[in-house]
Amino acid sequence: MAKLLDKQRYKCALGAMQTVQAIERALPILHSGPGCAQKLSESVGSSGYFSPNIFPCTSINEKDVVFGGVKKLNSTIENALKVIDADLYVVLTGCIPEIVGDDSGEVVSRYEDADKPVIYAPTAGFKGNNYKGHEQIINAIVDQYLEKSDTKQKGLVNIWADVPYQDLFWLGNLRELEKLVSELGLTPNTIFGYRRGIENIKKIPKAEFNLLVSPWVGLSCVKKMERKFGTPYLHYPTLPIGATETSKFLREVGRFAGVDDAKVEALIKEHEDYYYYLIERYADLFLENRVINKQFSVVADAQYALGITKFLANDLGLIPAKQFIVDDTPANYRDKIEEEFKKLNYGVEASVSFETDGYRIHEEIRNHDYHGYPLVLGGYYEKEVTEQLKGNFLNVAYPVQDKVVLDDSYVGYTGGIRLIEDIYTVAVSRFN
Repeated sequence: MAKLLDKQRYKCALGAMQTVQAIERALPILHSGPGCAQKLSESVGSSGYFSPNIFPCTSINEKDVVFGGVKKLNSTIENALKVIDADLYVVLTGCIPEIVGDDSGEVVSRYEDADKPVIYAPTAGFKGNNYKGHEQIINAIVDQYLEKSDTKQKGLVNIWADVPYQDLFWLGNLRELEKLVSELGLTPNTIFGYRRGIENIKKIPKAEFNLLVSPWVGLSCVKKMERKFGTPYLHYPTLPIGATETSKFLREVGRFAGVDDAKVEALIKEHEDYYYYLIERYADLFLENRVINKQFSVVADAQYALGITKFLANDLGLIPAKQFIVDDTPANYRDKIEEEFKKLNYGVEASVSFETDGYRIHEEIRNHDYHGYPLVLGGYYEKEVTEQLKGNFLNVAYPVQDKVVLDDSYVGYTGGIRLIEDIYTVAVSRFN
């Protein structure tokens, strides 16, 4: 029997068009119905060189369901190459062409000798959400565009994190991860954002290793690159937010890359000294504050739920109530993610629920005794229920509707400070 899913936090796999859009001068070509791009795009931060309003689309209709849409796809690709100046063209398929059996891969293969690369990814909505669609894009680049390199560039590290645009902080987070890796004496390589496009994609097979900073998104991709290119990978499952986790992150990356321990510890000390100097300046606020209770809940994808929970517990000494992961994490990853929620300081453990139904999440939040004002960090959907409980709410995860983020970040030492500022700004505002 069908069930109603309330307040869904993800899109269909075709939403991976935003992963393509995050690659500078990469163009999605949609083999789908006419309304998909507009429905799946974001209204904030999704314009730029290529906007969803100008993505080429086959706009298939009832006739194409009967007779197939491969001719229309062929002409769409052909004309996109003529009139739109891009460095990479990525064909994405929606539900209808995959249901009726269009061989989109065969059509794309006709353009293997084109002046610019054309690849394709099967992103029908029934195949998964946009987290899985994101992986399909990376795998398509690896399978259809890149070749194994006979040489490796010393110190070059490919960095992979979570899903662009789905995470409003994606750009700032990637830049901060690049900065941290650079401070270890390594050379970071990412493919998303400003001046990180096709030239950085070409460097992927030359890296000494892949660094995946994500609980599960992208794990299949770095494993594929290990098989195809012989590139080892380091999987760091927790987004490093604040001093405790960022210092662990630097030590682990440093060990994996063979960086001198003394250099790593000197770097950590420099960052931690300033981090705790800032914390000490506001220690009276953190210790005497009466409007942030010691218990909190995070309602977000696995990346933010885990990263923020560890930060609030380990750096601020707050006690986790139940945490909610809303990205429809595949079942085979869940046990290991649950184990990470048990790796908190002082023997503290967090209970986690993999739940995609907003109604059930809100009922659990309402029925939990936070012993005071609850602190809830989540999507904008959680604002109303938190206000009903007279709690403190911070919008940190999709959907984000109460802030504009250009390149801000919650990653690293500076990201932890930003998150503290945001949380306690909400708290002190209660007095006004």
